[in-house]
Amino acid sequence: IAEIISRFERKGFKLVAIKILVPSKEFAQKHYHDLKDRPFFNGLCAFLSSGPVVAMVWEGEGVIKYGRKLIGATDPQKSEPGTIRGDLAVVVGRNIIHGSDGPETAKDEINLWFKPQELVSYKSNTEKWIYEGN
Repeated sequence: IAEIISRFERKGFKLVAIKILVPSKEFAQKHYHDLKDRPFFNGLCAFLSSGPVVAMVWEGEGVIKYGRKLIGATDPQKSEPGTIRGDLAVVVGRNIIHGSDGPETAKDEINLWFKPQELVSYKSNTEKWIYEGN
């Protein structure tokens, strides 16, 4: 968990929500609803609901685009070394991390995993060095 958090922090992204939970199978089905017709859907939902998950929300310029680059290809065997999946995962159905693929998906997933009051709004001390003057 610390390794994954540190990679996002080193990139300059800001953590605004985090919690640990064990999702129910029904919750997993909601999360992966867009894959319900795929043959691996039941196995994927069983895996997601098989133990603790650390859910996080990150903010920052290009967080979805660059976050997905940090994460790497869905198939860890095709992920570049240096990416989270390339370094820390082995099997495609057992990916160590999930990342939203676009703004609308991110909004839906954040609303599924977090209540609005669980998101923390703040300005980090490093934001002025990362974003101001650009």
